[in-house]
Amino acid sequence: MDTVFKRRSVRKYIDKDVPEEFIKKILEAGMSAPSAGNEQPWHFIVIRKKDTLKDIAQVSPYAYMLKDANVGIVVCGDLSLEKHKGYWVQDCSAAVENMLIEVAELELGAVWLGVYPVEERVVYIKRFFKLPNNIIPFAIVSIGYPLSNPEPQIKYLKERVHYEEW
Repeated sequence: MDTVFKRRSVRKYIDKDVPEEFIKKILEAGMSAPSAGNEQPWHFIVIRKKDTLKDIAQVSPYAYMLKDANVGIVVCGDLSLEKHKGYWVQDCSAAVENMLIEVAELELGAVWLGVYPVEERVVYIKRFFKLPNNIIPFAIVSIGYPLSNPEPQIKYLKERVHYEEW
């Protein structure tokens, strides 16, 4: 559980390569996520080229950190793999969270950048990567070695917990 609490959104990175074996571990963590009916509707686009990271940083005003990231991973949902309509969103969310936890375990930094359901972001990424119609870009995970290491934080709020009734 320490890694869960250690996970933070990191937007500033030092210029240091993330080893390929770390990327594989991050992807393995994503693919270990639960999914509705075990449909596993995800695909991942790993980006290392600085020019590409800079270009996709323009998908959103909140994605500026991609230009300084060492790696970006676009998480996509494959509608042709759906067993339970619409659950690909939850499945891909679980995959992204697993990836973020593994990033923290590897002492890297990352931030979850939302693409879906903002139509202009979806269209931008679909066009940029020439994605087939059945593939929906869900999120981008910006990854690198953190410039600083924020302290772990417990965000438990007892007033948000309800037992048996509201």
